[in-house]
Amino acid sequence: MAEIATLPEAVGELVRDGDTVALEGFTHLIPMTAGREIIRQRRRDLTLVRMTPDIVYDQLIGAGCARKLVFSWGGNPGVGSLHRFRDAVEKGWPAPLELEEHSHAGMANRYVAGASGLPFAILRGYVGTDLPGVSATIKTITCPFTGERLAAVPALEPDVAIIHAQRADRQGNVQLWGLVGVQKEAVLAARRSLVTVEEIVDELTPVPGAIVLPSWVVTMVAEVPGGAHPSYAEGYSERDNPTYAAWDAISRDRDSFTRWLDDHVHEGSVR
Repeated sequence: MAEIATLPEAVGELVRDGDTVALEGFTHLIPMTAGREIIRQRRRDLTLVRMTPDIVYDQLIGAGCARKLVFSWGGNPGVGSLHRFRDAVEKGWPAPLELEEHSHAGMANRYVAGASGLPFAILRGYVGTDLPGVSATIKTITCPFTGERLAAVPALEPDVAIIHAQRADRQGNVQLWGLVGVQKEAVLAARRSLVTVEEIVDELTPVPGAIVLPSWVVTMVAEVPGGAHPSYAEGYSERDNPTYAAWDAISRDRDSFTRWLDDHVHEGSVR
């Protein structure tokens, strides 16, 4: 059964220096507060994995938590670039950042392989792109049945997967719904997992289209209301577009970013 803990306790127990960590969510249910707790606990040398790194990864990279990023797209959605990400790649501040880039399909299939206990995934993709030439994690194989040439990518098996969801019960069963990405696959592929939730309830009531992660596949659950902000949690909150817009100015300058860290993360509350 999943253990119920506070967010600082869960991050302190599950996220270790040098880990491969996936914070997944797709526009919706992004584990923003958990990311800031990783920064607050000053984790270092992390390999960050995410299909669509947005401002929470910009914050983690700018705070010096990351040494490598495995991803398929990066940006401040609806606004523009991730300036702390760019500074790390272009100028090595606060530390050089190694990149491993894939397509969305490649990343999703890598999670599925990890969740399925398979060593790699096969897909039709990457034809006509430069990615196989710059990534050691994209290979070409021949189908033994048809002779077709296909792409092979290794399974993703993070040390820790972190997601946000709407609710969990007191046994640690997790329920999420709405616009979801690869949260389920990330949790199933990972060695350890943390789910932050809007609320912990006595019983999960049915929701059309909801995904339920049983407690035995989740390591720890933490109740963190508003834990997806400034992204949203369907049924609980709306997307805070002004915060995404404001991040562009905060993140452009190293000094303003450092002030933000001091004011809102290292000296701030869990929220």
